[in-house]
Amino acid sequence: MLSHLRPALVLLVVLTVITGLLYPLVVTGLGLRLFPHQAKGSLIEQDGRIVGSSLIGQNFSRPEYFQPRPSAAGKEGYDATASSGSNLAPTAKALVERASSDIAAYKNRDGTAAIPMDAVTASGSGLDPHISPANAARQMPRIAAARGMALIELQPLVEQHTERPFLAFLGQPGVNVLTLNLALDKIKPVQ
Repeated sequence: MLSHLRPALVLLVVLTVITGLLYPLVVTGLGLRLFPHQAKGSLIEQDGRIVGSSLIGQNFSRPEYFQPRPSAAGKEGYDATASSGSNLAPTAKALVERASSDIAAYKNRDGTAAIPMDAVTASGSGLDPHISPANAARQMPRIAAARGMALIELQPLVEQHTERPFLAFLGQPGVNVLTLNLALDKIKPVQ
């Protein structure tokens, strides 16, 4: 019996050390060496303090800022500890009420023209940091007016913060709201 048990225990210890200790250390070390910014959470610093991550959406509610897409993460939204979608069915009364409320708020804030879908729907994680270029374009007149800028000043900034599809064909272009709003504050600070 011991002759059968000993190889199994040795194999358990060896594989535990390899897969539970060595492999994670090697992968973490390679990640930190090859992709240090990404391995540390893609954190964004401003004036020596961390203001967010380019991978996690944040709520901006003032009219001088680009608004992110709605969030279903947590009770108040944008809760990184509760990342998830709402899991509500398309016919759920709560989802219909939330979408109707978001549509009314968007129309009130940015006019009644066609509303981009991402302006009133939450992402699967509830924390998507991107909006569509169409959504950013619809918000530009409000932001220009609130900051006393010309639309022509905003367009290059939006284009600069638009991330193209991976390998030029996987996914859709997206505008990172946090990096765009931080760049906007550098160019034309809020009074």
